[in-house]
Amino acid sequence: MTTRFLLLKKGAAYLLCALLLSSCAGHQQESYESAPVDVDFMAVQPTDAAVEQRYPGTIEGLVNVDVKAQVSGYLATIYVKEGDYVQQGQTLFKIKDDVYNEQVENSQAQLLAAQAAEESARIELQKIKPLVTGKVVTELQLQTAEANYAAAKAQVAQAKATLGSSRINAGFTLIKAPVSGYIGRIPNRVGNLITPTDATPLTTLSEINQVLVYFSLSEADYIAFMQDQQEDAGMNTVELIMATGTVYAQTGRIESASGNVDRMTGSVPLKAVFANPDRVLRSGGSGKIVIRKNLKQVLTIPMASVKDIQNKYFVFALADSNKVAMKPIEIAGHTADQYIVKSGLQAGEKIALNRIDVLAEGMPVKPTAGKQAAAQQ
Repeated sequence: MTTRFLLLKKGAAYLLCALLLSSCAGHQQESYESAPVDVDFMAVQPTDAAVEQRYPGTIEGLVNVDVKAQVSGYLATIYVKEGDYVQQGQTLFKIKDDVYNEQVENSQAQLLAAQAAEESARIELQKIKPLVTGKVVTELQLQTAEANYAAAKAQVAQAKATLGSSRINAGFTLIKAPVSGYIGRIPNRVGNLITPTDATPLTTLSEINQVLVYFSLSEADYIAFMQDQQEDAGMNTVELIMATGTVYAQTGRIESASGNVDRMTGSVPLKAVFANPDRVLRSGGSGKIVIRKNLKQVLTIPMASVKDIQNKYFVFALADSNKVAMKPIEIAGHTADQYIVKSGLQAGEKIALNRIDVLAEGMPVKPTAGKQAAAQQ
């Protein structure tokens, strides 16, 4: 008896709690429906806008040259430091030249010997010629002397060529700058064996008075860009956002880097040329190319007024009886802080600017003119 009584008592208590909770919820719902939320609205109006797209790019000097040795030998002297700016023809490195100087001296000795042999053959020919006239010697002996003289002359020419080659090789022991530019990394040190077949160059020279920024567009973006460029020539002028996040002071111009679509990536490589008078940009750096497209009389809305749900975009429009309607929209692009509406809104419609997280379909609101709406009036 006592147990049954306790169970009935607990059941009555649970029922009372449920009634109290239901009553509270009803009061909350009634309060919710009777208290409109203050929301700022703006009327959507057509305006001019500029859509921007950003593409990652890599920076290269206008001229990039790998400096390599043309003869083998031990590195004797390094005349420059990494980061130095050098002029064309300036000496950068020296390879130990003892062997090559000996080759020059040997070639000079061979040339002297060949010249002496030539002179001897000439004298012999001059001696035989009058003897042939007097028939003291035969015509065959004269022809032999002439052939010997010709061979001696050829030996002199060969010795001169050998000497010239030896001097060239000796000259290659001084490695000079083929172009003006900045010295890159120098991986070798004095005493290292250097050969022309080394995979790693002695250094790299970059001329950066102008730089090239290479970037790629997808095939679809490239086709759209070429079509838009016909209507807006200003799209050929681009900006560069540096690695610091700041915009580079100079504007650049776009040039084609290749006329073909890369089969591996499905993209088209392009390059933008930038003047670099202060040499702020360096070869091997990175940045982002900014391409802008000017649009006429399009609907723009603040990014903060758009609700993103699973990559779908919605706005809250002011409907009848001061209630909001949640409307899906399509985005055609964006500026720095505005979305450009492709579809879903009409000119003159009012959209909520704030309280986006608390608004819901059919929710009553108290509309006020937002700062942006006031600024547009």
